[in-house]
Amino acid sequence: MSPLGQSLVLVAHPLTTPSHGLYSECRFAWEGSMTRNAFLVVSALAACFATNAFAAEVGSIKIGHWDGGAFTDDKTGAFSHCGATAGYVNGFSLTLGQNAERTWLIAIANSNWNLTPGETYPFDLTFDGQAQFHIYGTATPLQKQIAAILPNAAADRLRKSHLMIAAGKVQTVPFSLNDVDKLLPVIAYCVDRIKAGGLASAGDFVVLAKKTVTPATLEKPTVAATPERPPSPAKLFDKTGTGFVISASGHVVTNNHVIDRCVGDIHGNLVGESASTLRVVSTDEMNDLALLQAPGTFKDVATIRNTAVHSGDSIIAIGYPFHGLLTSDFTVTTGIVSSLSGVLNDTRFLQISAPIQPGNSGGPLLDTSGHVVGVVAEKINALKFANVTGNIPENISFAIKTGALRDFLDNSVVPYKTSDPATELKTTEIASAARAYTMLISCTAKDKEPVKK
Repeated sequence: MSPLGQSLVLVAHPLTTPSHGLYSECRFAWEGSMTRNAFLVVSALAACFATNAFAAEVGSIKIGHWDGGAFTDDKTGAFSHCGATAGYVNGFSLTLGQNAERTWLIAIANSNWNLTPGETYPFDLTFDGQAQFHIYGTATPLQKQIAAILPNAAADRLRKSHLMIAAGKVQTVPFSLNDVDKLLPVIAYCVDRIKAGGLASAGDFVVLAKKTVTPATLEKPTVAATPERPPSPAKLFDKTGTGFVISASGHVVTNNHVIDRCVGDIHGNLVGESASTLRVVSTDEMNDLALLQAPGTFKDVATIRNTAVHSGDSIIAIGYPFHGLLTSDFTVTTGIVSSLSGVLNDTRFLQISAPIQPGNSGGPLLDTSGHVVGVVAEKINALKFANVTGNIPENISFAIKTGALRDFLDNSVVPYKTSDPATELKTTEIASAARAYTMLISCTAKDKEPVKK
């Protein structure tokens, strides 16, 4: 079996807690992007694994299913790294660590893998279905594992996430990230303590961290101390999406990713009306929802369907895809509910066949009575899907279910209308009614990451 190269989809949950000294005397500073430099650095990391014995463990880190500590090189006795490992079902284990230069490291292992030592395996790490990082891992012979350097930005996203998906050529392996938010700051503290006080200062790092580190310090893991060149100003671009009015007080529902990274004012307008400035009321990054508020009062608002939809039910998606490039009006697409769950059986989502394009995000998904049954969220990435399966997907899109939407609105203390399915309407009638509450959302946004000089 080749790692990250076998047709397999599984959900990995912590099962056992093996303790491994995976990172011997391997110290590398890191800067730049994960490209050719990453290949060279990780290759050197693998070579180090191949020529050194396992490191000796000093002190302990025990948090939930994670087990580890500080490690030294068996040959020199010098401090190597701090790290911890969690075991998962199906023979997988995940190790996270930070070396003496405060470079973050990650290793994925499986006792059934037959690795070619030193071979490079590119793969993607995706956190909570949103942030993605391309990583170059290298096979190490000692424990049938793939080891890689983890960029600081990826380590920060890891700390905030609940699910990490490691995707290679055709294999996708999800890892639940229980207690990682507590683990990474303790690993960083472990490195700081050993570097400041030597190996004699080792102990129960969880207890020591609680005694000597303030909550503010523990909030974020320590990053590399090497100075970075200042980034150039982030590029700005015009960004558009869709939203819909949900209350007479002007509350507007959209996706969180529609307004994420907006700078300055966020604007919204109905067809044929001038734009007004929208106020951000609340956001839910995990469920990709955002609540805005427009000034004034609204007579026409969307109604949420009381009962659940079923596979095969007809649906209508309303939105503003490629606004200004194709049309200034909203567009109407139809399809069916293809599945009652999203990627990896995520029950927060519906899979729909209605064609979705950039700009549809945040728009209402309606049933044949014109009631909201979901919030249009995204379409599957055709290029990435084709790279994995060899096939180009057609009409695979997703919408957030009304259960998550109603919880979000209830938590935001926003009133909304609900109703059971009523008389079936024509698509033209549904679109005409939706015109009064479906809103174009626009802003000026900045790039995801500043461009480094």
